[in-house]
Amino acid sequence: MLRHSNIWHAIDRLARERGLSASGLARVGGLDPTTFNKSKRVSRDGKPRWPSTESISKILEATGASLNEFLSYAGEGGVGNSYRNLPLIGSDQLAGRGYFDDFGHPIGEGWDAIPFPDLHDSQAYALEIADDSMLPCYREGDILIVSPNAGLRRGDRILVRRKDGSSHAMSLVRRSARRIELQPFTEGAAEVEMAVEDVDWIVRIVWSSQ
Repeated sequence: MLRHSNIWHAIDRLARERGLSASGLARVGGLDPTTFNKSKRVSRDGKPRWPSTESISKILEATGASLNEFLSYAGEGGVGNSYRNLPLIGSDQLAGRGYFDDFGHPIGEGWDAIPFPDLHDSQAYALEIADDSMLPCYREGDILIVSPNAGLRRGDRILVRRKDGSSHAMSLVRRSARRIELQPFTEGAAEVEMAVEDVDWIVRIVWSSQ
């Protein structure tokens, strides 16, 4: 799985490949120049700080680097970080029957695939956003890495498919035996409640290329 040191190594390597310092890379991405400073990588109490997916997305877009390139750099930053090919599924297939089982696991064969560090979830897959249905958080062309077997906690970004075939990306607020409470990504938007009986499955989004 991705480690704290892997991600920071990838950022440093991306900067070097583009002839930049970590501060220069941040500026190119429209970020505060101190965003990737060494001092920002560990908190005062010694806990590791992770860069946000938004900041990574900005530097990838600004430098023209692909997610695969970035992940290849991340793989250089630690020992024993193995990769495997994840099925690549279009978000337009979420509404169709026959692509997923009742737990949100992809089924069938013949998918395209992309390499990604091993998540130790044999059912993990990549989802490529095919339209604007998940705006404003995810745009067409963004790739989400989804882990159906990952545990869910408050605040996790999740993908939920309802029995009517619609799918939504939101943050998990609370889940009980009867109700699921979700928070849309749009600032100021009201929480959404769903009855458990109306939901096909919920899976955790563990990475995005946005």
